[in-house]
Amino acid sequence: MAARVIYLVKTYLWTVMIFIIAKVGFMVGCREGHTFGVGDVLEVISHGLTLDLSTALYFLIVPFLLTVVSLWWPHRVLTAISRGYFVLIAIAFALAFVADTSLYPFWNYKLDSSCLQYLTTPTEAMASVSTGYLLARLVILAVVALLIYLGYVRPPMYFTPTRHRLAGTVGALVCIPLIVIGVRGGLSESTTNIGQVYYSQTAFLNHSAVNPVFNFLSSLEHDASQVPDYAFMEDSERARLMAGLYPTESVAVDSVLRSERPDIIVILLESCGGIFTEDIGGRKDIMPNLNRLVGEGVYFAHFHANSYRTDRGTLCTWSGYPSFPRSSLMKIPAKSRFLPGIAKSLLQEGYKTSYLYGGDINFTNMRSYLVTIGFERFIWMKDYSAEEQNSAKWGVRDDITFSTLYDEVTKFDANNHYLIGYSTLSSHEPWDVPTHRLKDEIPNAFNYLDGCLGEFISKVRQTPQWDNLLIVLLPDHGYTYFGVDEDHEEHDHVPMLWLGGAIKEPRRIEQICNQTDLPATLLGQMGIAHDDYMFSRDVLSSNYRYPFATHTYNNGITMKDSTGFAVYDLNANRLIVDKSTDGKQLIRKGMAILQTASEHINQLGTTK
Repeated sequence: MAARVIYLVKTYLWTVMIFIIAKVGFMVGCREGHTFGVGDVLEVISHGLTLDLSTALYFLIVPFLLTVVSLWWPHRVLTAISRGYFVLIAIAFALAFVADTSLYPFWNYKLDSSCLQYLTTPTEAMASVSTGYLLARLVILAVVALLIYLGYVRPPMYFTPTRHRLAGTVGALVCIPLIVIGVRGGLSESTTNIGQVYYSQTAFLNHSAVNPVFNFLSSLEHDASQVPDYAFMEDSERARLMAGLYPTESVAVDSVLRSERPDIIVILLESCGGIFTEDIGGRKDIMPNLNRLVGEGVYFAHFHANSYRTDRGTLCTWSGYPSFPRSSLMKIPAKSRFLPGIAKSLLQEGYKTSYLYGGDINFTNMRSYLVTIGFERFIWMKDYSAEEQNSAKWGVRDDITFSTLYDEVTKFDANNHYLIGYSTLSSHEPWDVPTHRLKDEIPNAFNYLDGCLGEFISKVRQTPQWDNLLIVLLPDHGYTYFGVDEDHEEHDHVPMLWLGGAIKEPRRIEQICNQTDLPATLLGQMGIAHDDYMFSRDVLSSNYRYPFATHTYNNGITMKDSTGFAVYDLNANRLIVDKSTDGKQLIRKGMAILQTASEHINQLGTTK
């Protein structure tokens, strides 16, 4: 009997040890851009231990049950089942650890179920990395899985006297509630959760303390293909906080356009955070063309992205709808088909609409969404030659698609009005651009994008179409670099610039605003009603009296207004950054927005 107890204890302790070693491996593997010492590693281990202890109990349940069965039936079949089980969890653990450490530098959040969404389009999902990178990870995966498996000891299987069987069975029955309590994390109402390991103001240290296996399993309850109900407060408080935040009509608009019906190009600059520009990040060398053009158009100096990924940011831009921390509306056609869209609004005004993208337009359900919001025609990867399609890992290089965009503009005629949407793609991992002006590959990729943009503007300025052209430049989302991550107020501070002959004169707009405000602001300039964009504000309207910006990331909320900046972590359920004179009230407004949006989207398409 003692041998069985020792076996279970060894199994449990080895699982806990695996989790601890994985933490150290994570910190070492993701150390670039993060500063920490031995003391930080020890704190990460100690603070993450409670979650590790609870998670390890999950994986002790099968060995525990097999051990109880072996008291009465010590058959070699149980040994085979046990070995098979340890092979499976060794592979599962290795997958979790290697995937977590590999994805974090790209995503800056822990492994969760959102990675499963990209398995439907594996080619695009793997486009950010090289073949060598993948092969190296497969080797590491195999080695880690083998080491984990070898650490588990063989279960004792031998005949036990009847009195020991009875005693062992009684002992097992006593242990069951203890295991349940351990898995649950105690007897209080609060159960085991990720937030319990958060202890630092540094996001990387908190993330390092989180058990990736637990994080992945718990995130399965919050699938990105559905929007959870965010019930932070009573409806009366929510309504009070929402009052006046989103005026849906334009009043006495400050006009910046010479024409109410310009031809429009909206260019989403992949990952182009303000940190790469001079006005926001103080960088003169990376994007000199954009820096120069800021003085030639209408520049929104305090513009903020709503989300952290392309599918979210694209929807925020075109539909003026806020993002959700772990859900992508673009991937939920049953909901997104009810949303308004700039293209749909302009179709009703007689515009011809088209979208240009050098990648796979079916990735993340992009085509379906763009069709439902009013785009009639698409130019994408499959419309290019095989050589052009393979000019970059993600698809057709930006210099090639910018050339296509120029050709499309030259086809504009005076008898029609046009809207073109365009998403660039080269300023994305693996940063495989044809120019090498800067040593650092990431700023170099944005320098390449800037060169493509500068050449396009220079060429299109010489066309007769320029006189009635409005070009809107904005990123789909910001980017974590130069030590600026989600808990930094400059992370989502991104440039938005309106250029073209349709602009009256250069202007600098100082109001804080959001990516979601583009539809109302653009339509307001054109005298087109935008009351169906319930989360979009006309920044140039006289009733825009409370400038603020909201942003969500996995799994948090940031808010910015005249009182300052605040970040709330939904895992820890607390403010992790408070640079506001009233951070709690500021975040309550962010919560009210998220709650209102989730309630609204979940009601769309339902019948009462």
